[in-house]
Amino acid sequence: MGNNNAEEDNTKKKDSSKFKRKQLALSCMLNTEVGAVLALIRRPPELNSPYLTSDENYDSAAVTSLRSLRTLIFNPHHQEWRVIDPSIYLTPFLEVIQSDDVPAAATATALSALLKILKLGIFDERTPGAKDAMDAVVSGITSCRLEKTDPVSEDAVMMRILQVLIAIMNHKASFLLSDQAVCTIVNTCFQVVQQSANRGDLLQRTARYTMHELIQIVFARLAEIEVKDGEESSESDDDAGVLDSGYGVRCAIDIFHFLCSLLNVVEVVETEAPNAHTADEDVQIFALVLINSAIELSGEVIGKHPRLMRMIQDDLFHHLIYYGTWSSSLVLSMICSTVLNAYHFLRRFIRLQLEAFFGFVLLRVAAFGNTAQLQEVAVEGMINFCRQPTFIIEVYVNYDCNPLCRNVFEEIGKLLCKHSFAGNSPLTSLQIQAFEGLVITIHTIADSIDKLQDSSPLGPYSNQITEYRPFWEEMAKDEKDLESWVEYLRLRRLQKRKMLIAGTHYVRDDKKGLEYLKHAHLITDPPDPKDIAFFFRFTPGLDKNMIGEYLGDPDDLHLQVLKEFTTTFYFTGMVLDTALRFYLETFRLPGESQKIQRVLEAFSERFYEQQSSDIFASKDTVLILSYSLIMLNTDQHNPQVKKKMTEEDFIRNNRAINEGQDLPREYLSELFHSILTNAIVLAPTTTTVDMNPSRWIQLINRSKVMQPFITCDYDRRLCRDMFASIAGPAVAALSAFFEHADEDEMLHECIDGLFSVARIAQHGLEDTLDELITSFCKFTTLLNPYASAEETLFVFSNDLKPRMATVAVFTIANNFGDSIRGGWKNIIDCLLKLKRLKLLCQSIVEFDLNSDVPVSPRSGVHDSKLGSRQVSNIASHFRCASEDNMEDSLTIGSEFEQNVKMIKQCRIGSIFRRSSTIPEESLQNLGRSLLFAAAGKGQKFSTPIEEEETVGFCWDLITIIALANAHRFHTFWPQFHEYIIAVAQFPIFSPIPFAEKAIVALFTICVKLLSTQREEKLSEELIFKSINLMWKLDKEILDTCYEIISQSVIQLVSEYPANMQTQLGWKSVLHLLAITGRHPETYDQGVEALISLMSDASLLSRANYPFCIDCAFSFIALKNSPLEKNLKIIDLLSESVNPLIQWQRNQYSDPGSNYSGASTTSSSSSFEDNSNSRGIASATYTLNLFVKLGEAFRKTSLARREEIRNYAVQSLHKCFELADELLFTSSNYINCFNLVIFAMVDDLHEKMLEYSRRENSEREVRSMEGTLKIAMELLTDVYLQFLKPISESNGFRTFWLGILRRMDTCMKADLGHYGASTLQDFIPELLKRIITKMKEKEILVQKEGDDLWETTYIQIQWIAPALKDELFPES
Repeated sequence: MGNNNAEEDNTKKKDSSKFKRKQLALSCMLNTEVGAVLALIRRPPELNSPYLTSDENYDSAAVTSLRSLRTLIFNPHHQEWRVIDPSIYLTPFLEVIQSDDVPAAATATALSALLKILKLGIFDERTPGAKDAMDAVVSGITSCRLEKTDPVSEDAVMMRILQVLIAIMNHKASFLLSDQAVCTIVNTCFQVVQQSANRGDLLQRTARYTMHELIQIVFARLAEIEVKDGEESSESDDDAGVLDSGYGVRCAIDIFHFLCSLLNVVEVVETEAPNAHTADEDVQIFALVLINSAIELSGEVIGKHPRLMRMIQDDLFHHLIYYGTWSSSLVLSMICSTVLNAYHFLRRFIRLQLEAFFGFVLLRVAAFGNTAQLQEVAVEGMINFCRQPTFIIEVYVNYDCNPLCRNVFEEIGKLLCKHSFAGNSPLTSLQIQAFEGLVITIHTIADSIDKLQDSSPLGPYSNQITEYRPFWEEMAKDEKDLESWVEYLRLRRLQKRKMLIAGTHYVRDDKKGLEYLKHAHLITDPPDPKDIAFFFRFTPGLDKNMIGEYLGDPDDLHLQVLKEFTTTFYFTGMVLDTALRFYLETFRLPGESQKIQRVLEAFSERFYEQQSSDIFASKDTVLILSYSLIMLNTDQHNPQVKKKMTEEDFIRNNRAINEGQDLPREYLSELFHSILTNAIVLAPTTTTVDMNPSRWIQLINRSKVMQPFITCDYDRRLCRDMFASIAGPAVAALSAFFEHADEDEMLHECIDGLFSVARIAQHGLEDTLDELITSFCKFTTLLNPYASAEETLFVFSNDLKPRMATVAVFTIANNFGDSIRGGWKNIIDCLLKLKRLKLLCQSIVEFDLNSDVPVSPRSGVHDSKLGSRQVSNIASHFRCASEDNMEDSLTIGSEFEQNVKMIKQCRIGSIFRRSSTIPEESLQNLGRSLLFAAAGKGQKFSTPIEEEETVGFCWDLITIIALANAHRFHTFWPQFHEYIIAVAQFPIFSPIPFAEKAIVALFTICVKLLSTQREEKLSEELIFKSINLMWKLDKEILDTCYEIISQSVIQLVSEYPANMQTQLGWKSVLHLLAITGRHPETYDQGVEALISLMSDASLLSRANYPFCIDCAFSFIALKNSPLEKNLKIIDLLSESVNPLIQWQRNQYSDPGSNYSGASTTSSSSSFEDNSNSRGIASATYTLNLFVKLGEAFRKTSLARREEIRNYAVQSLHKCFELADELLFTSSNYINCFNLVIFAMVDDLHEKMLEYSRRENSEREVRSMEGTLKIAMELLTDVYLQFLKPISESNGFRTFWLGILRRMDTCMKADLGHYGASTLQDFIPELLKRIITKMKEKEILVQKEGDDLWETTYIQIQWIAPALKDELFPES
């Protein structure tokens, strides 16, 4: 316990000792400073000094005070310095500083003493009398008296003053200073700044630095005041100040007002030295630096102090806009920086001011006509704004999407495009700068539009307004419903565009213009006067005469519009003539007095409502004075008026107009001189482009009622719409800059911009991407129609720019192909030129035919739209590739190898192999370009070989596309087929080699499609339509391309017959299969394929059955074909009745029953005439197929070889034997006889007679006679087989007479010189069989009312009289 107490005592002793030493040190310091000052005061002046004074008695009060202080310093009863009133030890030094007779050196030493006291912190804010002491120091410093001495000493004193001023503001007790004291400090510092202008550079720099420090300290405290007070300062706070807590908002307001006034110093120095302009510029720049510091340090806090904010809104921006239009480049640069800072922190409060700054300063200065230096500064200012994270979207939302504002973003974008558009080389610094800004803008939009977390829908939106919504009303942003807000913005942007269109219509015809407003739902029907008023007020380009005439019309609607139109003006704070000028700028005052009366009445009422003083007693006073001003204006500025009105005349004319009282003479005098010096333009042709006082007051008044600046983040839809407004100029600027740029870095920036445009264009701006591709394809030099292949290859090999353009174009095609439409034509043209230059490798057109073809969309296919990350990788890869290319050009000896390597980097093959994800519209444009190029459109071939290679290359690419998109073949190929039909109608079209190459490609596609089972049948029909079209263009193709045709159809029939489902497919395949028999090389394979098909009953279906018959007959009919093959085919034909029977039993249950009738092409056969209807009964349909089979046998029965003929007739006999199970009706049997058997007998008989008329043809006659016998026997057997059903038919009598007629014909066959026919012995036997059977069946019986017996009897007498008695004994 004792030890602890001892330690505490030791600690206290040490602290006490340390404190005493500190107090002693302070006392010594003060003593030293007092002694130094006294010594300097007592020192006699130098004899040779020009500043001698005769008074040797120095200020006794100052000396006495210093001596008194010295006696107190080491007083043993002296208290701690921190608790002593600072005035005690400050006052002596202040008296020295304020003394007139003290030497400059003593004053400087006293100032140094004050500086030490302040910096050492001898007192603080808790010291008694601290506030009074601080005020005393400020008062003493600002009233410092300096004896006239040498400049060096004076500079030293002023340097000390500056140091003390800073020390005061940095002191702990500085917050106790009043607002007035702080303002005094700043004012004192500025006085030093002014005095230092003609002194040393060091003093001048120090003074300016000190001023800067003071401004930083004052405005940095605004945030502290906000935090401390915890409440927003109100109007009364600003006026009264917060005295108890020291300086604050009020001094900040006064200081800021002072800084703004420095921008106007030109009025002060205007008549001084010749370098007045330089001095003015220097002060303006100094003021802008200080203003920038004030805004940067106080930041958003300024917005919470209304008076300070109003000063920025009004005074500051008015000066910035006014001086920004004509200042030097340096001042303009500082102004841009100031506005940029204001945008960062205060944009919510300066919406209209920012619009005015861009419209009246940057856009105007940057426009052509100013010096290049000023233009560069203005463009750099725009670029700095565009670099800000959300500037672009916020400007677009606040101005471009507001019908009452100008299109700030669009104007900035188009101006950058205009300046970066290079017309010749070399590029200027302004063009490079503007191009940089344009690329920054494009990159910003592209990066924002690709936000991964933004899943909002994209794509084109309607260009029509569906319902009325007031365009002059602005909806506040709703953070909870951003979707509706975005759509609202897009609507307002559309309304703005429609207003411009309506304005164009109105200028041509006012009635049509108003009708268009109704049609576009911009005004109601009947119209709302407010809508029309805002249309007149805010639509640029309207005819001012037409507006004036409309407003002056006495119609009720027009009067209401006039009132609403006048309501759009804000005259608060304007003098009458200023308001009247501004009002009459917007239209031309009508000529009729009554119309003028109505217009001025509306103006007077509005002005009287908003007057800011009590000068006018009523609106009538305003009306009378307005008339008087117009008359004065005419009097003073009309050259026809010789005697001008004087000021006294004007005042006398306006006596007692203010409710019987006179208006103030000074007011009338001011109006008179204003009109005298500046006429009111009563017939304005264009809107004033200067920011005049009336326009500025109107802007300030409007800003009070307008919604604040909207802060927002990027939205992909708005970004897309935003770029669309500058897309055309941007593409043109990119292209022109690339054309004239020489540096590699500039070229790479162009390519990066190209990729960013593509990223944006993939979201519904396909025309823009097409335009860009068209432009850059030109730079590849591959599309020059006047250059030879050698010239093109030389330029392409020796210039980096064409190679960069080529790689860029194909990179876009690879990564943004889904957004390309018409641009495919240029890409294909470039590709074909590379082909002719032999720079393409074979792998481009290679496709794995053994891979499976997708029948549905590929799994894993994602949204093909690329984001910023993927495109960044693309751009990086592109830069590396181009750099490698440059290095290779130095190392690789062969230019050809170098070019080939570069082409490989283009990955051209993947464009087509990966086309499965691009939209159908893009795919159709790609196909169209390839097909038209293959047909020769836009192509120039030097040799037939070149043409053939080009056409083949195009069809190879079409094949790759078709196979890559097999899963949607049925949706895109119909348009491809239409393109094929279209190219076939070209005047220059030649089927060779187009059709030859096409047939090969189409069969490749066909085989690949049918290699997989597909649910839909349309693809099969489509591909065979195209195949048939190709060989029909030139039938010689069937012979010139027979190998590939044979190979393909044989493969289809042999390997994939089960996958063919349509009649058109089977008809085409089997027709072409039949053609393979024409060629000995392919006959064996073809016939084996047919035999294999027909041998498998499961492969036969209603879809292919009739075409199998046709194909079989075609093979049988071939000359010199192997007999055993023909007999085999005939056997298969006869056996094919079994499937017919099975199908009839199953009632359409076979796989091919559900064929499409639409796919069957017209044919002359009875089968195809009767089978196109889906509602056919099973028996009738089966009959058609059976008749088709019978007709094949009938035609085969006429073959030259007897074995085949006879075998065919016998096989037909087998078919009829099986036909029992087909359950034909009696009429069906008769039809079969008529179409098959009767026709066959007639044909054979005719053929036999034909041979009999030839010489040396006995063998043929007898051979044909033998076949006819077999046919007649067939007729007899079949007739007897189906005798009963046939006899039940109503047409039996006619049918029976047909049989008898053919028997008679055969009996009377005349073989000429070849002798009698053996038929005469054969026919009677057949007749005997038939009649005997008919009698047995009681079909042929003698009965009353039936003449069949009598008719038969008569016919037998003619045919075979010898049989009469035997067959008809009863008769």
